[in-house]
Amino acid sequence: MTAETITTEAGGFSAEERAAMKARAEELRAEGRGGAKKADGLQALLDAIAKMSPEDRALAERVHVTVTAAAPDLLPKTWYGMPAYTNADGKVVVAVKNAGKFGQRYTTMEFQDPAHLDDGDMWPVSFALTRWTSEVEERIADLMRVAVS
Repeated sequence: MTAETITTEAGGFSAEERAAMKARAEELRAEGRGGAKKADGLQALLDAIAKMSPEDRALAERVHVTVTAAAPDLLPKTWYGMPAYTNADGKVVVAVKNAGKFGQRYTTMEFQDPAHLDDGDMWPVSFALTRWTSEVEERIADLMRVAVS
């Protein structure tokens, strides 16, 4: 899969980027509706995974199982239309960006500021996923335990 961004004639956002922003706007509107957001978070995440290509869906499903097992206190939701997991403060700790979302070469797991991965002056916060193996699962579980520690 080639990494290509398609822009509008005016050099604006691609159709995929506009769709992601619309999805995020809907997420923000939904968050304002009382307690329904928490109950709907898991369903929204599962719906987002279901819309992925078979290759991306297989990875995202395994990530979901691993994240929920390694960091059970995180809450599932969508963030810019992508599966994500938040801490008790509602801050996104990690999100899964599927390759098909923006025509990227690979699916990524992207940690956000609330993740406790700090290690000196420089550390990775985005990890490419190309294939699911027991080693990948173990590494993700370890990262999640550190991220929420």
